[in-house]
Amino acid sequence: MWSSTFLDPKGKPAFQALQHRSAHRNYAIVFYAFDLLHLDGEDLTRVPLQERRKRLPNVVKESGVLLSEPLRGTPQQVMEAVSRIGLEGIVAKRKDSLYQSGERSGAWVKLKLDKQQEFVIGGYRPGPNCVDALLVGYYEDKALRFAGKVRAGFTPHLRREVFEVVKPLQIAKCPFADLPNSKTSHWGGGVTAEQMAEVVWVKPKLVAQIRFVEFTNDGHLRHAAFLGLRTDKAATAVRRGG
Repeated sequence: MWSSTFLDPKGKPAFQALQHRSAHRNYAIVFYAFDLLHLDGEDLTRVPLQERRKRLPNVVKESGVLLSEPLRGTPQQVMEAVSRIGLEGIVAKRKDSLYQSGERSGAWVKLKLDKQQEFVIGGYRPGPNCVDALLVGYYEDKALRFAGKVRAGFTPHLRREVFEVVKPLQIAKCPFADLPNSKTSHWGGGVTAEQMAEVVWVKPKLVAQIRFVEFTNDGHLRHAAFLGLRTDKAATAVRRGG
């Protein structure tokens, strides 16, 4: 079994580049082999993972396919090392696990190492008496820069609760210095001039804690989720993190 990814010029996997290949022509696409289910007519699915992987090096050698090597150390050491170099997460597998086709197993565990930080709320897309999505940003000098739209992380009750807090702060003018910033119509990373009409702008006074995977090359949040409001942080002190 193998997976593919893009490597940026520094050799770091770049998931967003794989999604937008045409915009990252200077990135190398590579294939990693991580498991072996059949070999020369032999079914290996009932063989423990550790034994299957022992056969992988001879299969992929001189093929151009890279071998996904295990990470050495304690779980905490591995997590710290992966987080330090900015990778998205870890897949942990029991060495004695058998291959189970088409189903999730507790023998294989995926751990995402998401980032989080505070962002300023500058607007929201309204739903029926609630917030459908927040538009958040950070200050760069005195300018509020757009970071992304946040729709995940809300329960129905929380959507209504946040709506009651942001509603009194409504203003007529967009507080973000760099919007609109997109020509595409999909409600994705950017905001088009047409989508500006869907947004209710608010005074940039409220701060929200947001979890996300990374900043994209466009400076927007990928896979952002709302964690809660922050009352201990002044909006003007919010800056972009790493």
